[in-house]
Amino acid sequence: MMKHHDAARPAEEDLREERPAGDADVIVVGAGPTGLMLAAELCLAGVRPLVLERQPRPRDTPKAGGLGGQILELLRYRGLLERFEAACTGPAPAPRFPFGGVHLDFTQLPDPPMHALPLPQQLLERLLGERAGELGVDLRRGHEVTAVSQDDDAVTVDVRGPDGPYRTSTRYLVGCDGARSHIRGWAGIPFPGTTYPEVNRLAQVTLPHTVTVLGNGDLDIPGFGTIRAGFTRTNHGLLGVGSSPGTQSVSLYTVEDETTEYDDDVPMTLAELQDSVHRVLGAHLPLAGSTRLSRFTFKAHQAERYRAGRILLAGDAAHLFPATGVALNAGMLDAVNLAWKLAADLHGTAPAGLLDTYHTERHLAGARTLLHTRAQVALRRGHDAAAEALRDVFTELLTDEQPLRRMGALVAGTDIRYPMPGSHHHPLTGTFAPDLTLHTDQGVTSVADLLHTARPVLLDLAGRPELRQIARDWRHLLDVHTAKTDDRPADALLIRPDGHVAWAAGLDESTDSAVPPLREALSAWFGTP
Repeated sequence: MMKHHDAARPAEEDLREERPAGDADVIVVGAGPTGLMLAAELCLAGVRPLVLERQPRPRDTPKAGGLGGQILELLRYRGLLERFEAACTGPAPAPRFPFGGVHLDFTQLPDPPMHALPLPQQLLERLLGERAGELGVDLRRGHEVTAVSQDDDAVTVDVRGPDGPYRTSTRYLVGCDGARSHIRGWAGIPFPGTTYPEVNRLAQVTLPHTVTVLGNGDLDIPGFGTIRAGFTRTNHGLLGVGSSPGTQSVSLYTVEDETTEYDDDVPMTLAELQDSVHRVLGAHLPLAGSTRLSRFTFKAHQAERYRAGRILLAGDAAHLFPATGVALNAGMLDAVNLAWKLAADLHGTAPAGLLDTYHTERHLAGARTLLHTRAQVALRRGHDAAAEALRDVFTELLTDEQPLRRMGALVAGTDIRYPMPGSHHHPLTGTFAPDLTLHTDQGVTSVADLLHTARPVLLDLAGRPELRQIARDWRHLLDVHTAKTDDRPADALLIRPDGHVAWAAGLDESTDSAVPPLREALSAWFGTP
C-alpha cells in the first residue's frame, strides 16, 4: 500500500510516544459536529476513539445556525432530539426555506417534508461534546496533527500538543478537519470542484425602533422607503430579509460578487454587514445589535473518494456545497454511516468490502446534495430576463404539492436510497426505516426506540418464526423483536444501525421466497456467522 508522508515530519529524536502503538482504535481529526458525532457513534459500537482538535478551546465564531433535514430524524432514533430541542435558542421556525433566491414554502402542508432546529453551531458542538464525554470519548484540544503516514497495518500520526510533539498510531484515521483538510491532502485524495466568486453574509440582528416592521414582514426605513420581506435583487447583489411582525429581531442575508479570501477564524462585524447591505441596496439600514454574524463563500467540491487505505474523510473534508442549511446534515449523516462499519471491521465481524460501502453510499448522497445546491447557484446568480423567467417558472411549479414534496425530500436528504446487494428488493430496502408504532407483549414502543443503542434490528411484524430462526445465527450482533403495527408495510424489516433498511419481506411472502434473501442480506452486512 502507498505510504503518504509530510516533508515537515519531525525528526525521530524530537518525538515521544505518548500512547502505545495501536492504542487508539480510531483517531478522529477535528472536533466539529461531524467529528464529535462520529466519536459518539463509535463508542456506541464498542470502539475507543481518540479525537484530536488543534483549537485549544471550542470556537465561538458563529457558523451554522441550526440543524435541518434527515439528521433530525436520526437524532430522534438515538433518543437525543428532545435534549437538543430543549437547548434551542428559540422556537422552531415555520417550515419555509430559501432555495436559490426563492423559497420552498411547506407551511400549507399538514406534514412538511423538511424541518429545522434553531441551534447555533457553538451550542450544537457543546451538546455533542457533552454526549461524547458521557460515552467516554478521549477528546484532546490543542493537539494539532502535523503529519500522517500509513502502511497495510496502521496509520502513524505526528501531533503537536501543549507539552510538545509526540507520535501515536491507530488502525484507522478519519479526517473531519474541514474544508481545508490537511488529512485529505496527506492521503492524496483529489478534491475537484468550483469556487464561486461571491461572498455571503448571514446575520440575526436587532433593528432600532426607527425602523418599522410591517404586518407583512416588510421593513419601512426612514428616508428610504420599504424593503420587502424575502429577496430583493439589485445590480449589486442580493438582499434577503426574514422578519416577524411584532418583533425587532430580523434575519438578514446578503450576497455580493467578491473574490476576497477571508479568514474563517476572524469573525464578521456589524459594521461589515451594514456596509454590505449599503452596497447591495444603496441605502443605510440602521442596526442596533446582533445575536449572530457569519460570513462564507460558496464552493462546490467533492472528494473523488472518501477512503484511501486506512484514511477516511467525512463532513466538509469530503464535500462542500454552494448553499446554506445542508452541510451539517450531510456531515453528521456521514459519521453515522461510517461508525458502525468501522466498528465491524475492528471487531473482525465485517464481511469483505463493508468499509468500501461507506464511500459508495455517502458519495452518492453527497452527489445528490451537490445536484440541488448547484441548481440553487443557477437560480440565484442569474440577473437577466431569462434568469427571472426561470425563477418565476420554478416558483410556479412549487405551488403544486407533488413537486414541492419532491424538492423537500431532496433538500432534506430523505430521498436517498442506498444500493443494496442481491436481486430481491422490497420498495423499502435502502431507505431510512419508517418510525412505526409497535405493539409488543411489553407495551407500546417504536422503531426509533429500538435504535437508541445503535444495534442492527430484525423486526418481525407478522409472526414469522422461520425468519427469526435464521437470524439466530447472528444473535451476538443483532437484536430480534416481534411486534404488531397498524398497516404494516412489510412482514419483517432488517434495519442497519444507521437506520436504513437492509432487507424487507413482502406482505405474506412465502418462506421459500423470504429466507434466502434474508440470509443473503445478513451475510452481506454482518458477515458469515
